[in-house]
Formats: sequence, structure tokens, C-alpha cells
Amino acid sequence: MDFLTLFLIYLCFVLAVAALLCLCSGRKESFLTRSVNRASQVLSLVIPTQLQRVTHRALHRLFHTRSSLFVVLHVALQAAVFGEYTWEVFAYCWELQFHVLLLLLPYLLLAGNLGCFLLCSRANPGTVTKSNAASLVKVYAYDGVLFQRGLVCPTCTVEKPARSKHCSVCRTCVHRFDHHCVWVNNCIGASNAGVFLLYLLSLTATAGAVAAVTATFLIQVLLLSNIMHGTYLDAQGQEHAVEIPFLVQHLFLTFPRIVFMLGFVILLTLVLGGYCSFSLYLALTNQTTNEWCKSRRFGGSPHLPSQPHDRPLVYKNIYSKGIWRNLKEIFNPPTVLERKKK
Repeated sequence: MDFLTLFLIYLCFVLAVAALLCLCSGRKESFLTRSVNRASQVLSLVIPTQLQRVTHRALHRLFHTRSSLFVVLHVALQAAVFGEYTWEVFAYCWELQFHVLLLLLPYLLLAGNLGCFLLCSRANPGTVTKSNAASLVKVYAYDGVLFQRGLVCPTCTVEKPARSKHCSVCRTCVHRFDHHCVWVNNCIGASNAGVFLLYLLSLTATAGAVAAVTATFLIQVLLLSNIMHGTYLDAQGQEHAVEIPFLVQHLFLTFPRIVFMLGFVILLTLVLGGYCSFSLYLALTNQTTNEWCKSRRFGGSPHLPSQPHDRPLVYKNIYSKGIWRNLKEIFNPPTVLERKKK
């Protein structure tokens, strides 16, 4: 099996797993969840108890407490990619007289991405406190399905505004809670949702720019070497026309680190592009990730305890005001005064 076939199988496997996680993440007691639970029960019979405790503590430390580990990993991956890009791709492209703006584009996008990253990670996402809870309750109406009036957070002991949620990682309630992002080590809420969207877009554009410049360089190398129009001999001495698998293997043997980096950034661009599309969909429809997941799980529980069982509830997004107003709200969240004017 040649190199290109193996790479395509690996790429399809990673994308299929990512798609499966996205499809099953919002479903209560999904097939994936049941499978993981059953696998955990089976493994618990084999794995020593002490190792289980250590693993549980490590996972809890990583995903259920605020930690800078993913931030360090995030910076390390960017440093590795741009180190390779600067050391080899930029140097080779400079010798081939590529346009300077094309070579500098990834760096410009990286600067914008780092700026959005710092703003998103250090910003207050919209913490609900005893001093501002009364005013935040008046910002959004309660839909009576996902958000009920009069509920009090047992941890923060404040009335929960509509569209808010208690984050167990940050240990606080967040207004218009979207999710807790481990990569920025902060919650995404009303106050930093717009910056987070710009962060995602700039990160995707940065990865895409690096991939585009690198792919252009490799294609230019093939054109200059005239290998694309030649033939090669196999192990049995038979002559064959040059095909794509042979070109990929040739490039991998000539520039192994560059080809590996290109495969990584292409995969990263695809994954980030899918997540960006999902985030844009949520922004244009005025939904949060938390609300999207809740609305999907709600289909399995058609009645709430406070509602009569003979009257089925139907979830409807009451917060959407049209595409442009929804997008504006992401970057300029409404206040109590703005809502009174409406």
C-alpha cells in the first residue's frame, strides 16, 4: 500500500471520528455515550484500581479545572508550525522569488490571531454576580423551555438569567454562556463571544494561508524539476508514467518535514473550517452551543416537571432577530436599557 493511500485512509478516519463526535455530542444517551460507558465498565475489570484513580484525577485536572496546559500546547503547536515554515518554506520561497506579501500573509494573520487569543482569554466572559444578577435577568426573556424563571444557582446563590449557565470549571455563572474553551482557558459568554468568533476565523485563515503557500512551493518544485512530465522504473524494472502517489512519495522523501507539516495544517484547516461554519451558523441564528445541545436533548424529554403532560412542549428559538441583528448582537451584546427601548 503506497504512501498516499495510507495518508488518505488516516485523513478519512480522523474526519469520520470528528464528525461522529459532533453528531453525537448533543444527544442524551447516544450510541457513542453508551459505547464509551460500556467500554469503561469492561476496562475497569482489567485495569488496576490505583491506575484508574490516577487516570481519573488526571482527566479531571485537564478537563474540569482551569489549567494552562492546553494554552501551552496551543502556543507550542503554532511555534512548531511557524518555525518549520520560517526555517524551510520561507527560505526556499524567498530564493524562488515568491511575492513578499504572499510570504508575509501567514505572519500577519498570526499577529491578528494572537491578539484575538489574548483578548478572549483575558476578558471577563460575563460573570453573573449578586450585584448584577438583577439587571442581567432583564436582558433576555425566558423561553419557558430551556430557561425557566425563578431558578437559583445552588453554587452561586443568585437567580439565573435567561441564557446563562453555571460553569463547573470556572465555578461561576456566565451570562449568555456558550461553552468553556480549554484552548483559551476561559468561558465563552456574552462579553467575549465576538472576539472568540474572530479568533476562530483568524486561526482558520492562518492555517489555510500556511497550507496554501507551502502547497504552492511544493508544486513549484515539481514544475522546476520536470518530474511531472517524466517516467519512473518500479522494482521490477518496468517503466510507468508519473502519477500522483509517486509525486507525493517523491516530495516526502525530498522534504519530509515540509510534507508532514502540510498534511497537519491541511487537516487542521478542514477541522477548524467545519467548526467555524458551525460557529457562524450559531451566530447568525442567535444560538449558543449550550442552547443547541440542550435543544437537541430536549427532544428526548418532551415535558418539563412544571408543564402539564397533556400539552407537548415545542422548542422555538425566541432570541433570533434576523441575520444582521443576530450578528451585531455577537459583537455588541444587548443591555437592559437597549431592551427597554425595544
